[in-house]
Amino acid sequence: MAYRAPVSEFRFVFDHVVGIDRVSATETFAEATPETVEAILLEAGKLCETVLAPLNREGDKVPARLENGVVRTSPGYAEGYRAIVEGGWVGMAADPEFGGMGLPMALTTAVNEMMGAACLALQLNPLMTQGQIEALEHHASDAIKALYIPKLISGEWCGTMNLTEPQAGSDVGALRSRAEPKGDGTYAVTGQKIFITWGDNDFTENVCHLVLARLPDAAPGTKGISLFMVPKVIPREDGSLGARNSLQVVSLEHKLGLHGSPTAVMQFDGATGWLIGQENKGMAAMFTMMNNARLGVGMQGVAVAEAAFQHALAYASERKQGRTPLGAGAIIDHADVRRMLAQMKAEVFSARAIALACAVAIDMGRATGSTDWQARAALLTPIAKAYGTDIGNEVAQMGIQVHGGMGFIEETGAAQFARDVRVTSIYEGTNGIQAMDLVGRKLMDGGEAAYRLLQEVEDHAETARSRQPDLANDLWNAAEALREGTEWLVAQGADDRNAGAVPYLRAFARVLGAHYHLKAALADEARLPLARVAIKRLLPEHTGLLAQMREGSAGLYALTPEALAS
Repeated sequence: MAYRAPVSEFRFVFDHVVGIDRVSATETFAEATPETVEAILLEAGKLCETVLAPLNREGDKVPARLENGVVRTSPGYAEGYRAIVEGGWVGMAADPEFGGMGLPMALTTAVNEMMGAACLALQLNPLMTQGQIEALEHHASDAIKALYIPKLISGEWCGTMNLTEPQAGSDVGALRSRAEPKGDGTYAVTGQKIFITWGDNDFTENVCHLVLARLPDAAPGTKGISLFMVPKVIPREDGSLGARNSLQVVSLEHKLGLHGSPTAVMQFDGATGWLIGQENKGMAAMFTMMNNARLGVGMQGVAVAEAAFQHALAYASERKQGRTPLGAGAIIDHADVRRMLAQMKAEVFSARAIALACAVAIDMGRATGSTDWQARAALLTPIAKAYGTDIGNEVAQMGIQVHGGMGFIEETGAAQFARDVRVTSIYEGTNGIQAMDLVGRKLMDGGEAAYRLLQEVEDHAETARSRQPDLANDLWNAAEALREGTEWLVAQGADDRNAGAVPYLRAFARVLGAHYHLKAALADEARLPLARVAIKRLLPEHTGLLAQMREGSAGLYALTPEALAS
């Protein structure tokens, strides 16, 4: 079935759930008026429905390939990419000084969801570039900014990030790539990087690699890592292209999904690079790009969940099988199929609202300089990433189940969603790492940012008691249980925190999802049945999740490797 961009859903969530009006009320984002937001969403939705969505299946059937050192992309991808860059979508949130639109991250995040739902494999390319633009805006020299950012915004060049090495995955500090000063302000970068998303293509004239490497005599671990810009083709000062750099694509990975997105093994052999930021402070600079990507990847999970839900709903509305409680209708009238579809839709709403609330917090922190908003954004980022991608996986699998046996057949397209979204819970930091970040760095304030957010949830539940006492009471009790769980977690050591991190994050997402569903139901009574699904059927999971959290680490380590193998 054809993808339908959920433009009206974004408008509703912006206006009634996450409060984008606060963003447009700031001087920084004053141009993001309701009319502008509406126009951008409509235009992006049209692009996704008519240009990008038809490419999704084609990229899966005809993957990107490497021919004599040259990456050949899937049919139609070059045209799809041109449509993206001609619309100015790459530079939506970028600084207008360099040709960007300077629009809120909330709006960029919504557009990225639609593009990811339409064709995730292609959308990964501009997403990487957006992250690189932000990293350069914050950390690059004025000369690098002036040379690279306009080209990245225009789409003439695209960006990647090169972290992972064969022996250094999540443990980035174990990397061996090195950078030797050449005496002219540049560096010779040598090493191999793996899992490089869109490491090359045949539709941009340059690919700009941000590469983590170690300077001579640098300290071991992450404290001795620096960041370098290493372009495929070395640009001259006027932006024209000069000599080819000493780097190459060694191979492309054969992946479970995302076949249209070339994931490269990159080899750098004394390639010319420029330092970004300060020496030995590369992780701080790279984390700017990674945090941008973490929200983006969380929204990719939501994107695929939305597409899988639409696909399953269309199938269930047409497929007839047996008698239902409502007669001989389609399988959507069977109670269990209706349950799955209702859960899929409720999960998509929750994950989308959490991600957009995170984006609004990013915008408010940027526009106001408020440390409270910045802390809110930091707190929500790992939740948005982990929950969004978990839901992407779960909803895609549920979509296969709705299809029954036909879901296991590739021609129906249901399986592609599950294959494509699977990696999102792994890259940009596995979801376990996101959860440990939440209970570690994000609770280093003693839980104050978490408590402020939970207070808002409880206050809203109190207000809602006069209209929806049943749902409001459930939400208030769950938020209070999460507050108590947070207090317990803050008092624990690192091992016990980490052991309980994943169930804690999921419990937090359950409470936030219920909170946003209740806000939606109070704004529009037609949304009350879906809110009941979220609060009565999904929210109760928080009790078991918090119980898991309190078990700590001792029981896990009591189960030895020998016991696991026996």
